[in-house]
Amino acid sequence: MRTLRLVRVAALGTLLAAVVAGPLLAQAPAAPGAGFDLAGEWMALRQEDQPHRVPGPELGDYTGLPINAASRQKAEAWDASILSQPERNSQPHPVQYSYRGGGGPNIRLAKLFEPVTGQLIGYSMTGLYGRADRRIWLDGRNHPSDYSEHTWDGYSTGVWDGNTLVVTTTHMKYGVIQRNGVPASPYGVLTEYVFRHTEYLTIAEVLDDPIYLEEPFIRTTEWVWDPRQNVVLTQLFEAVDELGNKPIGWVPFWPLGIEHREFGEKFGIPFEATRGGKESLYPEYVDKIRQLATEEAARKAEEARAAARPPAPRR
Repeated sequence: MRTLRLVRVAALGTLLAAVVAGPLLAQAPAAPGAGFDLAGEWMALRQEDQPHRVPGPELGDYTGLPINAASRQKAEAWDASILSQPERNSQPHPVQYSYRGGGGPNIRLAKLFEPVTGQLIGYSMTGLYGRADRRIWLDGRNHPSDYSEHTWDGYSTGVWDGNTLVVTTTHMKYGVIQRNGVPASPYGVLTEYVFRHTEYLTIAEVLDDPIYLEEPFIRTTEWVWDPRQNVVLTQLFEAVDELGNKPIGWVPFWPLGIEHREFGEKFGIPFEATRGGKESLYPEYVDKIRQLATEEAARKAEEARAAARPPAPRR
């Protein structure tokens, strides 16, 4: 009988412990999973797409971009002087472009810990242009409502897939993906694959934009670990009057229907091949470029012959 009572007491104690511990476990943040330690000072490597970083892509250079007609029209109307407007002087780079802005920033990745348990719950990313510093949450939290505020850095959550951190970012402001006016809508979703190979860090971006892209836009950026580096918090911008000779309300733009042909003429690329689109992403598009070049050369030759013909005599 005594043994039976002890068994009942032990079972009751186990049940009570489970009842008490259950809510505590349910309230604990999700484990961040495995993966490499990404924290540290990272110096940008700028060899990839260097002309697009500094001095920046030329007007009309949409090569290799899966843009649609709406995106192309928006980009063709863009004028760099728009950044001289007072309301644009202190504008950070949007997250869709922040890894390439200013030639490519040096960054610091730092761990974020839950203050009570000390569990890793995310990373902060510092050094992005205009203080559009980011937070990448690893604790399983949901993304906000579609009606929540959109910001320059967006809202980012991450999960580990083996040794790759997969980051999903939503709630991004209207911005650009390239510094010649190629737009990015606030309805896009940015997926990043962050992985480390010894002292090298690579981030592969995949932007899915239902408004301006025919297919997802993919771009990779690299950094190297630099323990001597110390990324400081950049100075906040100050708006100044750069348009003193313009009337109030003046908005710089290129007129609707403009064609920026200078880029293609400078590098000997057929104009049609500079206009981007999903077709231009694939290797077989080289054959299309050759065909376009042949057609363009024939047309120019015909125009030259027509210009050289003597005018018809008047009767």
